[in-house]
Parts: sequence; structure tokens; C-alpha cells
Amino acid sequence: MYQNWGKLLFLHWRIDPELLRPLVPSPLTIDTFDGSAWIGEIPFTMWGIRASFLPPIPGTSAFHELNVRTYVHFQGVPGVWFFSLDAANRLAVWGARTFYHLPYFNAQMRLTQNGNTIEYSSRRTDELTYGEFFKDEAADIPGVATSERFRDHPQAELKSSWTIGKPLPQSAPGSIEFFLTERYCLYSLHRRQLYRSRIFHEPWPLRQASLNSRESTMIITAGIAEPEEKPLAHYAEAIAVDIWPLKKV
Repeated sequence: MYQNWGKLLFLHWRIDPELLRPLVPSPLTIDTFDGSAWIGEIPFTMWGIRASFLPPIPGTSAFHELNVRTYVHFQGVPGVWFFSLDAANRLAVWGARTFYHLPYFNAQMRLTQNGNTIEYSSRRTDELTYGEFFKDEAADIPGVATSERFRDHPQAELKSSWTIGKPLPQSAPGSIEFFLTERYCLYSLHRRQLYRSRIFHEPWPLRQASLNSRESTMIITAGIAEPEEKPLAHYAEAIAVDIWPLKKV
């Protein structure tokens, strides 16, 4: 797959890895930096989406997306584990669920920009939760069988505004920026089989970002308590991405 990602805000919070452990497949090791696991909430937009052997398909080649994720590794290969991916395109949601086994959900989404300020909103229209998506994988994700995490869950929504700041130097290995953003594979689970998809892009062209406002239930809906501290914020205007098919690991 070829894609472009842009107007992207990285928001990250420290979190105790033990809070994530029941919700991440047991074969995966939760990655830590400075003794903490991290949870991310990333709103962005996508365009130029197509299979490598096809031209863009009208109506499916551009839409907004929002994901909630943490960082993991398997046999020394670092990557991303997603708690949710909301998208404003029903066909894309179906395709990602079917071919990548990812917890994608349909949503109504909007992005507007005025100068250096971006406003972003998302409201999930699926009733499905992370726990329900992975309910058949409870042997490897025992937390999804704990119904209290998802009982009476709130509507999955985000209303956020941020201001784009100055460009940052390219992230250096060993830095927190590199740890959080330079991830070149994703993991998924299906019928107790772990899969990995490789991702290629140039280093992220990160910029400073100031969070103006945020109202969100996205993390709570994943069965995780909302972090209390102020998040780290980084912005990227655009990047071209290649995504390979899943392979068993």
C-alpha cells in the first residue's frame, strides 16, 4: 500500500506498563523509555491511498483517521500495537479489519485549519469496542475478557485543537522523539496468530506543537484510565508511507 499521512498530531503520555499488560497480546513485550510505557493518541488525515498495483480508487483514497496505541517489540523488532483506529471511510475500515486484523472503527470526523491552528473532531459510529473486537483472543489478551473495563463505556469521541510550532531537528536514536515516532512495523493478532506488517517512510519531519484544547474519551474507551499529566506534543505536516502485507511471526 502507498499512503500519505499529514496534519498529524502526536500526543503521548507516560503510563505504567502493568496497566497495559492485560490488554496487549502476551507474545509482545511492552516497550519502555525512561522506565515508562507510553500511550499515544494520534489524529491525522490521509490521502493518495492505493494498492501498489492499482491507481487510487475514487471515494477511498483520502479520509481522516485517529488512532490510540502503545509501543511493543517482538524478538527484538520494535513496533506499534493499536488499541483503536477510527476512520471516516467504511470501505477502508472493512479492508483493514479483514486484511490487517486491526481494530478499526467507523467514525464521523472533521479537520479544519486556520493559519497555524488546526481543529479536529471525531465521533465513533460503531458500537464495537476494543474488548469486543478481540473477544476471541482472550487467551492471549486476558484483559479483554474482563467485562468491567468496557461496561457502560462512553461514546468514543475527540475534540481537539492545536497550534503548529517551529521545526525540530531530526530525531536522534536514543531520544524520546525517536522512540515515540520512528516505528517501522505494526503488529496484529488473529486466531491466536501474531502478524507483523513492515512500514517504510523517511524520518518524521517533526515540529513543535501547542495543545490548545482537548476533550477525549478515546483512551478510556480502550479500557485504560485517562492519564492525568500533560502530554508530550509533536506535529508533522506530511510524510509518504509504504505499507507491506501482513506476515506471520
